[in-house]
Amino acid sequence: MNKVVALVGMCGSGKSVVSDFFKSKNWAYVYFGGVTMDELKRRGLEVNETNERFVREDLRKIHGMAAYAILTLPKIEEGLKSGNVIADGLYSWSEYKVLKEKFGDDLVIVAVYAPPSLRHDRLAKREIRPIPHADSVKRDYAEIENVEKGGPIAMADYTLVNTGDMASLMKQIEELYMALQRG
Repeated sequence: MNKVVALVGMCGSGKSVVSDFFKSKNWAYVYFGGVTMDELKRRGLEVNETNERFVREDLRKIHGMAAYAILTLPKIEEGLKSGNVIADGLYSWSEYKVLKEKFGDDLVIVAVYAPPSLRHDRLAKREIRPIPHADSVKRDYAEIENVEKGGPIAMADYTLVNTGDMASLMKQIEELYMALQRG
């Protein structure tokens, strides 16, 4: 059975860097946040933090707290047909439980951690969809209080600590990749 590696972490922690590495190894890629972007487009809403938060929370009102796992499950299953899957952006405890029930020991949770001040600085400076500091703080609170994000982070099988330079993070990612290859 192929593996599903689900990345979890607060916004700006470095999940995209990890998923880019796995994509470069020809792993199928599923982006939980793509559900939000698709829904924003479908509703004709501008891409900004306020609308993104509204859509994330609204989808959970409609589909329950496991919304993103439920809505991405077909893409994950399709990816598994051809190999391993890197799933970027697991959000909630309920989503974790849906994936764990579906994939059991073939699900590996990887938390990517960086402290709030570092993440907020990164988010304010990023080229695509920069987020002002105040909005980053609001997003952190909303993800912890409204989206149960702490649970999957606490249950991670591996944790990458992204507090140094890119070379340090890449070394951790390569070590993770080798560990996963060994089984």
